Amino acid sequence: MAKAETQATKSTDIEVTTKRVLVADQISDRGLEILAERLDVTYDPKITAEKLLETIGEYDALLVRSRTNVTSDVIERGTKLKVIGRAGVGVDNIDVKSATEQGVLVVNSPEGNTASAAEHTLALMFSLARNVPAADASMKSGQWERSQFMGVELFNKVLGVIGLGKIGGRVAAAALALGMKVLVYDPFISEERAKQLNLVSVPLEEIWMRADFITIHTPKNAQTTNLINGTVLSRIKPGVRIINASRGGIIDEAALARAIKDGRVAGAALDVFDDEPPKDSALVELGSKVVLTPHLGASTVEAQFNVAIDLAEQIRDYLTEGMARSPVNLPFMRPDILKSLGKYLALAEAMGAIAGELAKDNVREFELIAYGSLANKATEPLVVAALKGMFMGKIEAVTFVNAQIAARNHGVQVRESRLPESNEYQEGLSILVSTDSGTTSISGTILAQHDPIITKINEHPINLTPAKYMLFTMHKDQPGMIAKVATVLGEQDINISTMSVGRVGIRKDAVMVLTMDEPLGPEVVKILMDQSGIHTARFVSLESMSMSLS
Repeated sequence: MAKAETQATKSTDIEVTTKRVLVADQISDRGLEILAERLDVTYDPKITAEKLLETIGEYDALLVRSRTNVTSDVIERGTKLKVIGRAGVGVDNIDVKSATEQGVLVVNSPEGNTASAAEHTLALMFSLARNVPAADASMKSGQWERSQFMGVELFNKVLGVIGLGKIGGRVAAAALALGMKVLVYDPFISEERAKQLNLVSVPLEEIWMRADFITIHTPKNAQTTNLINGTVLSRIKPGVRIINASRGGIIDEAALARAIKDGRVAGAALDVFDDEPPKDSALVELGSKVVLTPHLGASTVEAQFNVAIDLAEQIRDYLTEGMARSPVNLPFMRPDILKSLGKYLALAEAMGAIAGELAKDNVREFELIAYGSLANKATEPLVVAALKGMFMGKIEAVTFVNAQIAARNHGVQVRESRLPESNEYQEGLSILVSTDSGTTSISGTILAQHDPIITKINEHPINLTPAKYMLFTMHKDQPGMIAKVATVLGEQDINISTMSVGRVGIRKDAVMVLTMDEPLGPEVVKILMDQSGIHTARFVSLESMSMSLS
């Protein structure tokens, strides 16, 4: 284990203790140098999980990449921890909820590897179109097999981009320059914004039907896990080629392998896998029809240099000056404001997630209304929390810091209102999300027992305690509707935890919310939508929430 230390800063009669940082994964030398300028650095890039648990209590900061899992046990044992840094975009390997509850700041480097990831996506697409890896291997084995490696042009082909964040946006721009026709699916990109970028915003189903190439740039969550599955692959455009350099698990790899063998899918290029390294993957056996790389999206000299410098500077600045550029959670906010808002921060994030999922089209306007005594408090953090919830799972690496920027970039008008009078409760909160199809409204409050509840969904009064996994249905209030939904879930071996129903009148439309022990896949939601009498079915996951509702 290598160790780089700086001497404690001394004045004439006072010694200032230098804060300690553990770097648990490999980073560039320049990153280590920046940390060592003002901190005591321990560099142990091969530290075991057991050793991490044993020693984490000695450190004020922890810097990791994807190798090291920062579990709740690690955070709880890190009694001196003030900040955890992830050199990269994703924080899947950090228990952000536990860190938030323990008051530990989590920071990442959301832009350091953007160019590298986008360029690797393009490299995979070119390699797949022109059989570059297979032809290279053939040549090196002494063969000359021109006829075996007939490729396809990218010019005039239709590229479907799923997720138009920083990386997806770069890929789309490059594809336009190549003469491709680019379709994009992103729930928070308006048609006007897409047109400004010379792109065409379409529903996901249209990408399945029209795209010659599909590239994925979304976070992995309950909604996107196995997004491309056997059902989707059965109705996808024949001859499509699929690229994934975002997150493993978004594609059902076994189903993809079957579709390639059957000839439905012409080929695939993957840089990320459900298990890394992949175990007994059928994709490995498909030869030249697939291009597989070992998670190289950020593996460039520049990306490694950039993310290391960014994280090192953030950790140094936070420990010495209390400032960080890219915080993922909320402890950087003033403690007195957090205390005054209490559970409303978590409630706002949950309400934003629900409203964003129930809204049928691209969001145009967002409004947060604080009622009663809550209107006299500093409610801007509630706007940020609600926006973060609304974008959760739909935009890569959305945080409390960039949620407002994301809203502006996606053309969402944000308003904040205060009404000192409240008719029903002493204080409360409403969120209104407007689209071309209408407005979805969610209201809630914190009860005297500090329990957060949803009190109204649109015009339907309800008493709902938000849960990790929830199914929302809008249906006609008539006999047998609850049984229909329960039957579908029972057939799928989905256990119902609680049920809440709100209605405005006998035999009129009603809303039902079921909380469950496990997430629902898109296929189950589609089955529910096909039931007569059900107008809308939406699955909402609060799994990625940074704040705790309990």
